[in-house]
Amino acid sequence: MNREELKKYLPQREPMLLVDEAEIDEQGVCHAKYRIREDEFFCRGHFEGNPIVPGVILCEIMAQSCGLLLGDDIIGKTTLYTGINNVRFKHPVRPGDLCEVTATLTNRRGVMVFCSAELRVGDKLCCKGDLSFALVDSVA
Repeated sequence: MNREELKKYLPQREPMLLVDEAEIDEQGVCHAKYRIREDEFFCRGHFEGNPIVPGVILCEIMAQSCGLLLGDDIIGKTTLYTGINNVRFKHPVRPGDLCEVTATLTNRRGVMVFCSAELRVGDKLCCKGDLSFALVDSVA
């Protein structure tokens, strides 16, 4: 899926749409990519002269990738974080880096969704963790 196709599934829009492309493989694993642009709002001032992507943004990139695992079930819904567990930041991410996310659905109970994800830049593991969210109706 390209960025426009992703908008069918993800409720986020620019500047918070943080997936450029994604595919779900035969095992049900999401492989998503996002290129950190030089002018991202979250890199301005974090830190001046040494821009680093904030950890919360790395978690959001992983969370959006996890949402794609729900396929058509996510259409017309909003994903609300309920937990971010066992998150570890291993390597900084900077403008120009290509983030590659691998996300797996680990459990689903009613509106609750549980996933694990990792974010890499090249061969470097930058962030990993377990994410959970509630899938609720969007308010129009």
